[in-house]
Amino acid sequence: MQTAQKKTDHCITYQNILDAAEKIEGIVHRTPVLTSSSLNESYDDSKNNRRLFFKIEAMQRTGSFKFRGALNATLHLVDDIIASTGCTADDKQGKQEKQRLAPKVHVVTHSSGNHAAAVALAARLASEKTGMDIHATIVMPKNAPIIKVNGVLGFGGDIVFVESTNEAREEMADKIVEEKGAKFIHPSEDPRVIAAQGTTCLEFVDQVRTMIEADLDAVVIPVGGGGLAAGNTVALRGLLGDKVKIILAEPAEMDDAKRSMEAGVLLGHDPNNKLNSVADGLKTTLGKNTWPIIRDLVDDIITVSEKDILSATKLVWERLKVSIEPSAGVGVAVALGKEFAQKYPSSDGYVKVGIILCGGNVDLIKVCKLMESHGL
Repeated sequence: MQTAQKKTDHCITYQNILDAAEKIEGIVHRTPVLTSSSLNESYDDSKNNRRLFFKIEAMQRTGSFKFRGALNATLHLVDDIIASTGCTADDKQGKQEKQRLAPKVHVVTHSSGNHAAAVALAARLASEKTGMDIHATIVMPKNAPIIKVNGVLGFGGDIVFVESTNEAREEMADKIVEEKGAKFIHPSEDPRVIAAQGTTCLEFVDQVRTMIEADLDAVVIPVGGGGLAAGNTVALRGLLGDKVKIILAEPAEMDDAKRSMEAGVLLGHDPNNKLNSVADGLKTTLGKNTWPIIRDLVDDIITVSEKDILSATKLVWERLKVSIEPSAGVGVAVALGKEFAQKYPSSDGYVKVGIILCGGNVDLIKVCKLMESHGL
């Protein structure tokens, strides 16, 4: 294992995360960290003395961690446009005039929902802050949860629906970029997005230190496209070095990250996979920016079944009273599962375990029906 500072081929550094934290401070929420003695006791560990710490990104603006990255990327985009006018930071009157005269700015992204709402709100807030006309268009799969569709519309974004494949999303986003001259904000590959997602663990580590005057021994992070995983992996290596275990959590139905790690090369989804996991927010695959960080700095990737994801989601609803979405339940399922208990027993020092609850945009009726169908 090499620390983040020793790598030179990663798209972000620890300093980029610190810079992002400064950029978005005061706009993003510093989300709470919760604990639960009853969930501590849920561990399959004969010498259990686990302490679980949950970082509640479900309480972030727009309902997920995605707002951090979308905001950072959008604010940097605005800075780039203003800089192209030749204004300086001290030229306030000239800067305001350039903002007023600036052409309409289009931003576009593709997302199953959380990044979509985040970009829509980030564009609206950037417009209000600068006076520039910034408009967001979102490419979404036809089967996106209605709560996520409504979130995008509520924040003022436009939606273009496509088939539920990565290829369809990317093709349509490219078309919009070409036709409208839009600026594309990738949900997980944009370095500005990745860096800002890493601010989650800047807060998390600090909050746990305040609570117990100690550091986390392991952190479990859900992984889809890898923006959250990559950003927070760099943050954790920068803060804690190699003394913390970083474990990624992935649905068994969409296991491209685990298969990539085992093969040592970046792989896409299995062609036979129908991508029908309840964890719809994790459908995107790793990319050329997120993969090297995960390959070099992550300790392990553990997959879990659909029933385990639903069971863990239900458990959090009942015990923490937080309505997380199943994508967040993936991390809980891993942390409470047999494989994690066997590989990282508390008797080996893995006592203080952090779990990022990445989002809370959930179609409660649909997920409850799925839980019932699995006998939960």
